[in-house]
Amino acid sequence: MKYAFLLVLLLVCGGAFLFQEGFRLNATASMPRGIYRLVPGHPVIEHGDLVSFCLEDASFAALALDRGYLRPGSCPGGLEPLLKRIAGLPGDFVDIGPDGLMVNSRLQPESRICVQDRHGRPLPPVALHPGRIPAGMALILSEDHPGGFDGRYFGLVPLASLRKVRPVQLFDSMGGN
Repeated sequence: MKYAFLLVLLLVCGGAFLFQEGFRLNATASMPRGIYRLVPGHPVIEHGDLVSFCLEDASFAALALDRGYLRPGSCPGGLEPLLKRIAGLPGDFVDIGPDGLMVNSRLQPESRICVQDRHGRPLPPVALHPGRIPAGMALILSEDHPGGFDGRYFGLVPLASLRKVRPVQLFDSMGGN
């Protein structure tokens, strides 16, 4: 019993240390599962970059937690940070079509808007609107994952809230959600 407690304590302390050092674990299917690390400093965010951020909208955060899209974590709302890819930046034009989202007239892979999740539960009304992405905002999407909980549903996110990440060790190329 004593050794089990010590092992758990060691794992918790080790995990806290790695988190402080910028390591993040992605166990969701909306991006490749694996270990990622925050890029130090404040690098420029560009199209296609992987980013980590906290979901700030309380209603979407509650939905994500209640439905198990995200687990409890270190974000101010009590959720784990999301990991997504930058699809649109300020000045880009976003349009919504029957085949999915288009950014500057380019269809984004697997970006069709769904009306229900994989369990048949209705998704909230789409918060994303067609038009130019305003200054200070970004569109983030899951990577080639039709069921990802991303900007299709909760809309644009503040550019200042995004932290660039790089993969350290991927466990699979893409898992099923």
